[in-house]
Amino acid sequence: METPENNSGYESAEKIILRWDSTASEEGRERMIFGTDRQEADVYLQAVDEIQRTLSSASISDCSHNVDADDQSKVNTTIQIAMARLEDEFRNILIIHTSALEIDSLFDSSTSFSSSTPTHHKLEDDEDCISDDSGSSRNNLLQLHHCESSDSSTYRTSSSIREVDLMPAEAICDLQAIAMRMIAAGYLRECIQVYGSVRKSSVDSSFRKLGIEKLSIGDVQRLEWEALEGKIRRWIRAARVCVRILFASEKKLCEQIFDCVGTDIDDACFMETVKGPAIQLFNFAEAISISRRSPEKLFKILDLHDALMELLPDIEAVFDSKSSDSIRVQAAEILSRLAEAARGILSEFENAVLREPSRVPVPGGTIHPLTRYVMNYISLISDYKQTLIDLIMSKPSTGSRYSGDPSTPDMEFTELEGKTPLALHLIWIIVVLQFNLDGKSKHYRDVSLAHLFMMNNVHYIVQKVKGSPELREMTGDNCLRKLTGKFRQAATSYQRATWVSVLYCLRDEGLHVSGSFSSGVSKTVLRERFKTFNAMFEEVHRTQSMWLIPDGQLREELRISISEKLLPAYRSFLGRFRSHIESGKHPENYIKYSAEDLETAVLDFFEGYPAS
Repeated sequence: METPENNSGYESAEKIILRWDSTASEEGRERMIFGTDRQEADVYLQAVDEIQRTLSSASISDCSHNVDADDQSKVNTTIQIAMARLEDEFRNILIIHTSALEIDSLFDSSTSFSSSTPTHHKLEDDEDCISDDSGSSRNNLLQLHHCESSDSSTYRTSSSIREVDLMPAEAICDLQAIAMRMIAAGYLRECIQVYGSVRKSSVDSSFRKLGIEKLSIGDVQRLEWEALEGKIRRWIRAARVCVRILFASEKKLCEQIFDCVGTDIDDACFMETVKGPAIQLFNFAEAISISRRSPEKLFKILDLHDALMELLPDIEAVFDSKSSDSIRVQAAEILSRLAEAARGILSEFENAVLREPSRVPVPGGTIHPLTRYVMNYISLISDYKQTLIDLIMSKPSTGSRYSGDPSTPDMEFTELEGKTPLALHLIWIIVVLQFNLDGKSKHYRDVSLAHLFMMNNVHYIVQKVKGSPELREMTGDNCLRKLTGKFRQAATSYQRATWVSVLYCLRDEGLHVSGSFSSGVSKTVLRERFKTFNAMFEEVHRTQSMWLIPDGQLREELRISISEKLLPAYRSFLGRFRSHIESGKHPENYIKYSAEDLETAVLDFFEGYPAS
């Protein structure tokens, strides 16, 4: 073997390496090789190749004991200096070509993935990276380690992933050339660490711009739900950008730089860069999935579930290597826990509606806050129909018709054959709500008001079902007919409870005394009848003008129904017996109202007027 002292190529290479030794050369400290003259960079790479060839020859000769230990040490020292320099150059290229991503444009892009064709950036052909100087050592190595295009990778066929170029082609070629030499000299770990530290800083910067905070699972669970709702919305938008653009683009950059230099090195660099940020990203969703359950959380949990379900194929495509298996597993487990949380919340909601304990009657028999809350809630549930149909696989747990348990309603499933489990759950919630409302109606002392309360509330349920096409479709026409019949029955029961006794005053029975039919009217009884009618009507008017029917159409329909019964009966009674009163003293004390007065007074009913 020719020793380094007798090898002119080695000596020239050594001079070049030492010239750029930043620990001993002022020029090496002040300038970067790859940031100045392209020819300087090629010359330096050729010098590194010469040193590596000498080192390889020395290793072979060492096996035959033909090499001097000093020569070996000298070569080793030179290669160490060269690797330290290349590490600095590698870091510098990464830093100067790391630019901030335009986050707003990424948000815009991430919302149009499903409707747009993918924008895939093909890896440049090797020839594009090669300078005209075909003798360049850098180019020769690139040709020896010919990189096949990675565009055939599965994840690049996804219409939702959009890779962006994070660095210019020339910088990528320089990084490739440096990485090849560092890895060939046994500096793989240093190369990966430098790459990961610089690129992770870039990813962290993008995270900050996306509004992704460094929160532990405990931090998330300690936040108030109102604060979390806004964070969930931002997380969903940010997660789409991270998986489909940011992580996918980082993966592409790793492949561009490291695919050519060794098996799985690109995966190692990719995970060095994004594993921490990916765990940080998914920890937020995981914290939500295992947080305390409550009804108000259902819809944000479903939003998270839908977003993660939508992202899962992209997660599996971007994190497709064995080394990134933990990320895929974490995402799948979070999705499963979110689904379980949604099922648990729905079941707990049913029980909460059944057991809602308020006993104070709502004033005026109007719609109970529970009715509004529950019906608005299940209307929102129906908006998530497709998601919940996939999640809800079992029927609700209902009371048995034969159990004798008065605290639980029954539901006849034989009438609901063919309904999805989700539809059965929604119908069951409505049944449970009616059961609870029926119990609350019993707290009214006035039976008429109890019926009005049930009419108002069941009518509201009907209107909410009619107003939601999804809810109406799932519950079905038969359920709607039953509900409609129930509120109409409540209206009929109200009229009977209120007006039968009032109209009873207008009957003929008991007015006639024995003797001639035409003249045998007891004026005393007749006066008492008018007085009783007046008093009863005035009391009904006084109380029921304070009652409230919020729905204008229902209010008008009930007034018309009252008028259709009251006014003809009063006109007839007044027509038959007016003369008997007017022929006596002070007729105005008994005939206080005309039919038109009553008609006007009925218009005050159910307006919710304050007590006078």
